[in-house]
Order: sequence, then structure tokens, then C-alpha cells
Amino acid sequence: MIRSFFLFLTLILRQRHLIISMAKREVKTQYVGSLLGFIWTFINPLVMIFVFWFVFSVGFKAKPLNNVPFVVWLTAGLAPWFVFSDIVVGSAGVIVANGHLIKKTLFPSQILPLVKILSCLITHSVFLVVLVGLIICQHMAFSVYYFQFFYYLFCMITFALGIAWIVSALNVFIRDVGQIVGVIIQVGFWATPVFWDINIMPAKYQTVIKINPMYYVVQGYRESFIYFVPFWSHPRLTVYFWVVTLCTFALGAFVFKRLKPQFADVL
Repeated sequence: MIRSFFLFLTLILRQRHLIISMAKREVKTQYVGSLLGFIWTFINPLVMIFVFWFVFSVGFKAKPLNNVPFVVWLTAGLAPWFVFSDIVVGSAGVIVANGHLIKKTLFPSQILPLVKILSCLITHSVFLVVLVGLIICQHMAFSVYYFQFFYYLFCMITFALGIAWIVSALNVFIRDVGQIVGVIIQVGFWATPVFWDINIMPAKYQTVIKINPMYYVVQGYRESFIYFVPFWSHPRLTVYFWVVTLCTFALGAFVFKRLKPQFADVL
């Protein structure tokens, strides 16, 4: 498995220009024929954050959490969740969408989920710009802990890549996988403390909620941008997350490798 991992890293380095060019093309394709073009990348997150803020702050009278403005707290949780959901849902169809490449050329199809990840990170960067802008507008403190989000971003990408390999490979043979993934992501969205604070739940349920690996990432973003808590402050949760993530990554690589030879016959 270690050898396979290093071979995969070598493949990424060798195909890095192809991955970047395909990611750029995917982003451009999203806005073909659009008058505003790439500006929509900024408009969509801003509108989403405004709607959620209005509903929860104005409609439900959500109060600041631990003296943190709700809009900042909310955006810090939305940022990692939405890039994760975009990667997983979008990856389900990447093999089918690029079937012409797989059937006609010796194409390294295992990089397609990476292309999706890279294109999703562009929108994620906009979320981060909005988040930092809100922090500045609210006159909140700046800290070097901001850079800790890179660690949690790496955590999320590793976990999402394992899932992306699984769903993209299975979707070639069972086209319902894409729909099932969409439903699971919707359930996961409300089961993850993105809109609500885990402390409102009884202690016995908090343990169950923390089983969700995305809790670690969402909370990590908030601890990086808001609470300034180092990631090593939760050793047990960190170990648990990486055990689950590495198992998911290994399983995803195994499933994709076993099913890959049959892609061209089914597509």
C-alpha cells in the first residue's frame, strides 16, 4: 500500500500540468455563455451566506456564540462543508463525463477526482476571502492560527479523495450512486454542526456526532479562524480522524484500482 501511495504521488507530479489545465477548463466551462462569467464564483457564495445569515440571524434571532458574530461563525463552518460536498457530489460523475478519454486513450483516470478537487478549491478560496473580509469588518483579532486551516484543508482533501474514488468508480456500474450520494450529503449537512453548536446537544449525543469525520474539519476551521486553538489540543479526536481517513483513502484506492480495467467496457 505504501508503494502504491508513492506511485500515486509520482503520477500526480508527472501529470500536474494536465490536472491543472483540466481543472481550469472545467471552471471555464461552468460559465460559458454567461455575461458575468467568473464573477459568479464570488456572487454565489455571497448570496448563500447572506440568505443563511438573514434566515438564522433575522428570522430565528440567532445570537452571537461565545461573543463571536453569528455570520462569521456560520461562514467558518460553511466554507469547509461546501467544498467537501462539491467534491464528493461532483466526483460521482467524473468518470462517466470523461468516458471519451477513457475509451480512446491510455488515460490515467485516477486523476479525474483530483481535477474536481482542484476546480472546487477555486470556489473555496472565494469562501475564505469572504470569511476573512467578515472577520475584518467585525474588528476581530488576527492570528497566525489562520494558517492552521491549511492542515484542516489537507485533512478534508485526503478524506474527500478516498470517497471520491469510491463513488466515481461505482457510479460507472450503478448510475444511481450519484443520486444516493446527493441524499447522503444532504443528511450529513444537517447532522454536522454547521448551523448549530454541538454544545446544545446532550453529552451522550455529542460523542455520536463527533464520529462524523467532517465534524473534525468544520470545528478545525472555526478553531483556526475564530478560537485560535491548536490542532494538537485534541489528540484522541485527531488520531480517530486520521485512522478513519486513511482507511477511507486506502479503500477508495483499492476499489478504484479493481474497477478501473472495466471502465472502458461499460462506458
